[in-house]
Amino acid sequence: MFRRLPSTAPRVEIFVDGRAITARSGDTVAAALLADGQNWTREAANAGTRRGPYCLIGHCHECLVEIDGQPGQHACLVTVRDGMRVVRTRRMEDGT
Repeated sequence: MFRRLPSTAPRVEIFVDGRAITARSGDTVAAALLADGQNWTREAANAGTRRGPYCLIGHCHECLVEIDGQPGQHACLVTVRDGMRVVRTRRMEDGT
């Protein structure tokens, strides 16, 4: 669906759910996830279905993640930085 254009932007390493991925400096968290082939950021609380970036401009809430310990961050608005820790929201077993 998305294709990366060539770039000479410096690379940074971020950690998504504890796994290191390489991103381009200047990318948003959402762009870094999509470029890495990860098309989801959270699981819906009611059904557990995976949800991903939708509007990419901060109007919807589909890309909410925890970034460096702060929950409820829009992945589409936050620029990556080296060492950043991202945790995708998972549905709890009791559906909450």
